[in-house]
Amino acid sequence: MTPCPTCRAEATNPLVCTACGGLLSGDRAPTPFEVFGLVPALELDAAALKRRLLELSRRMHPDYFATADAATRELAERNTAELNLAYEVLADEPARADWLVKSLGGPDENQERKMPEAFLIEVLEWNEALEEARAADVGSSARAALANLARELGTRRDEALARLRAELEPTPERNSPRLVEARRQLNALRYVDRTLEEIRALEVGRPAART
Repeated sequence: MTPCPTCRAEATNPLVCTACGGLLSGDRAPTPFEVFGLVPALELDAAALKRRLLELSRRMHPDYFATADAATRELAERNTAELNLAYEVLADEPARADWLVKSLGGPDENQERKMPEAFLIEVLEWNEALEEARAADVGSSARAALANLARELGTRRDEALARLRAELEPTPERNSPRLVEARRQLNALRYVDRTLEEIRALEVGRPAART
């Protein structure tokens, strides 16, 4: 990073100078890990990430620059939005894994649509159970079936996360074959999360958003 244009101190953050508090603007958008000064990796300290978010938010919040010129106020808003977006990616483990897979040259969800083979057999059973739940009145038996399905999906989600961690820890080399399997585990997680959302919608009697 280039020195701060205001105080010439060595820049340690791409959005704000931690020495003088001046806002910074680079020629490219920083990565989520750069925003928080972290080495790209799946494992991180969630509490430390939250503390760093609050610290940086105080330094660059638009209210702090309310009396500045229009360009500075706009930069404060842009950098704050960049900070919040980076936090959303890093605070959510699947989103963090998705970013890592893509950044290391792995496939995205359109290039690799498969899920783990063992997972596919259960998907058929879960889809059948959901179809039965959609057709049934939301009575006590239907609610019990949905609750059981949600518990099973929660267990499978934990297992998929564990397998995903095994593929991404330690961080693979660029274009590693492990990235393909990591994408398949992410596809499984995406299916589970969509299905859990649909179950929650069925439980309260409203249609789920289909993606």
